[in-house]
Amino acid sequence: MDDHYEYRHVVGFEETNLVGNVYYVNYLRWQGRCREMFLRDRAPEVLEDLRGDLKLFTLRVDCEYLAEISAFDEISVRMRLAELTQTQIDFSFDYVRLRPEGEDLVGRGRQRVACMRGPNTRTVPARVPEALRRALAPYAGSVRGAALIGG
Repeated sequence: MDDHYEYRHVVGFEETNLVGNVYYVNYLRWQGRCREMFLRDRAPEVLEDLRGDLKLFTLRVDCEYLAEISAFDEISVRMRLAELTQTQIDFSFDYVRLRPEGEDLVGRGRQRVACMRGPNTRTVPARVPEALRRALAPYAGSVRGAALIGG
């Protein structure tokens, strides 16, 4: 098994600017999409919990751009678990351009998420759900923070 969860994407014209390269905000959109697809594929019970009172608040995102990409480039967004605490998850992302002659790293990103519960007027921090901890375990590598399962 790979040490990352992968979301593949083919860049469309609507994601580029007048010069023809990808507009920066799309990298952040792809982080969110990768995270959503991870939940759908690896932790569907968490999606049900999100329909209840669980909320995943994005606290911080960032992206470092290493090379330009353009329409019809195929991109692999590779998500790893960087840190896990009782109530927060820190993801790292590699943006890799896929070409017949090989791969090249075109960007790196991070995203920190807090688990919260309760009504919108009284939302409070909550433990990362056990189902999510289990789903993240294969992508941990040398994760900092609490134990993945039961931590």
